[in-house]
Amino acid sequence: MRITEGDFLIPVDKPVGPTSHDVVSKARKALGMRRIGHTGTLDPFASGLLVLCAGRATRLAEYITGMDKGYEAVACLGIETDTLDLSGDVTSMNDRWRSLDSSSLEEVVLSQIGLIEQKPPQFSAKKIDGEPMYRRARRGEVIPLPAAQVTIYELEIMSVTLPFVRFSVRCSSGTYVRAIARDIGLMLGCGAHLTELRRTTIGKFRVETAISLEELANADAVSAACVEPSAGLLHIPPISVDGAVADRLRNGQRVRLEHQGGESKALVAVTHDDNLIAIATLDAGLLRPR
Repeated sequence: MRITEGDFLIPVDKPVGPTSHDVVSKARKALGMRRIGHTGTLDPFASGLLVLCAGRATRLAEYITGMDKGYEAVACLGIETDTLDLSGDVTSMNDRWRSLDSSSLEEVVLSQIGLIEQKPPQFSAKKIDGEPMYRRARRGEVIPLPAAQVTIYELEIMSVTLPFVRFSVRCSSGTYVRAIARDIGLMLGCGAHLTELRRTTIGKFRVETAISLEELANADAVSAACVEPSAGLLHIPPISVDGAVADRLRNGQRVRLEHQGGESKALVAVTHDDNLIAIATLDAGLLRPR
């Protein structure tokens, strides 16, 4: 993989309503570029940070998608929906939240921090046999899904106005915030669903530096917001090589580096003269471009 000048990343603040694909379509039209993609789906009911990749930087999408993410959300206790958010049909209601005390709520919330087993929602973009789960769920199919290991690094209650609980979370990629709300509701015995969700961070990217959907049509705003592709790789260890090695990697060749060990199959960002050359796997001194 080679990233050249003119390839870049654009952090966008998606409003509630459009799909992630809608944002990509608008960016393609506004920028006059076909090769634009996003780095992690945001549901239509959610808002916040969506990092777009332009040009050959689209090949970095999988690495940015894997970054830790931060969110702010609001859970409504006492009501469960089939989608786990406000867009779904109500499946159960109760008022057990009325007897809830703050210490019980905090105890349950804190229990979600750490490495946990999380069951994905039936309504999700996760694919089973090549088909998104939400399509099968809309047909009434219930698919047994194994729990996945995810990490909740931080989970903090921001405010409580029962039955609504506003909280912030920093979590590993693949975590469903809707499922966090669901599990908190189940542990409290009253059920819950999300009414608001806003993504605030993706790795080092912050929603405060993102541009609005409308600003995509403003060349100056886009120019100011664009960042180098390497900004999406800060979580990947860098390694600098000379020109000869850079040329071989550009041609897809494997290269053995002298006096270079490294952990088995470590992912590295290869640079030459401060320019990103490739993402490669370093295995016992052997660089394999991806």
